[in-house]
Amino acid sequence: MDVKSPVVVVLGTGGTIAGTGSGPDEVSYRAAQLSVEQLLQAVPGLAGVALETLQVAQIDSKDMDWSVWQALAQQVQLALARRDVGAVVITHGTDTLEETAYLLHRLLDAHKPVVLTAAMRAATSAQADGPRNLHDAVRVAEHAAARGWAGVVVVMAGVVWPGHAVRKSHTWHIDDAFDGGGDEPLGHVTDSGAILGNVPWPSPGGAGWSCLDAARPPPRVEIVTSHAGADGRLVEALLAQSQRAGHALGGLVVAGTGHGTIHQGLTRALEKAEQQGVKVWRSSRVARGGVQSRESDHWPAAGTLTAAQARLALMLDLLGVPCGGMKD
Repeated sequence: MDVKSPVVVVLGTGGTIAGTGSGPDEVSYRAAQLSVEQLLQAVPGLAGVALETLQVAQIDSKDMDWSVWQALAQQVQLALARRDVGAVVITHGTDTLEETAYLLHRLLDAHKPVVLTAAMRAATSAQADGPRNLHDAVRVAEHAAARGWAGVVVVMAGVVWPGHAVRKSHTWHIDDAFDGGGDEPLGHVTDSGAILGNVPWPSPGGAGWSCLDAARPPPRVEIVTSHAGADGRLVEALLAQSQRAGHALGGLVVAGTGHGTIHQGLTRALEKAEQQGVKVWRSSRVARGGVQSRESDHWPAAGTLTAAQARLALMLDLLGVPCGGMKD
């Protein structure tokens, strides 16, 4: 009796991987032009893989928002609930990849792998990296499903990164466009397609998808940056605007200098915001190292999360999602 291979569901959201231009130029292109079905047609070496595709969104990932995350989470949940599905692959843009990967890591409550991938060059570029990345992502998804691994990872340039830690580290390079902050890769995919590394995948958060319920708006959390001369006027403007708009400001993440330090002018404004019920967390604008808690700290540290990831963690915290967000 033939045993059917588990299905890999590939969900498309747009991004540079689906971008096209008028020629092989690496800069002049429009993101989110090709369907996920078209992307797979350009990938050799996937014969025999049971693939299904669904276009969840078609956007430049700089325009990612809560509604797209809701739609994506719904489709991920539906796919993983199917007994015949072994894994989900998501094609995405690079700009907000670290946010989507972190959010899915926190919410995933299924014992199956979710693999995100993207590209630094459009599909029409002479250096298009999307086909290789998508091929690797599907193979990693199959590899993980066969071993019963669960969790969220990102596959870029032959490297498997943990979803909770991945971040964009270069604006245009291909080979080192992403890293894991202080986290090491979970594995590598060789040019021949072999998957190396047996590092245990980080356990998914398991919080579930209910916090993305479309019936309630997400809490408003903004990022402010500490810098020379930061006087806090931006925070005061945010407080005033939220009062006028009737959508209360729920939290602020400060991308601080160094180890999460904050200019005294900005500190006074943040204290005022805190008195009005706004929750304040500290991250760093420095690329690596994060912000660790110290006894003298007034505001919580966001650990190794980037400011963008910390914003999501604080939103989840305000929604009552367990596990805080700073333990990753």
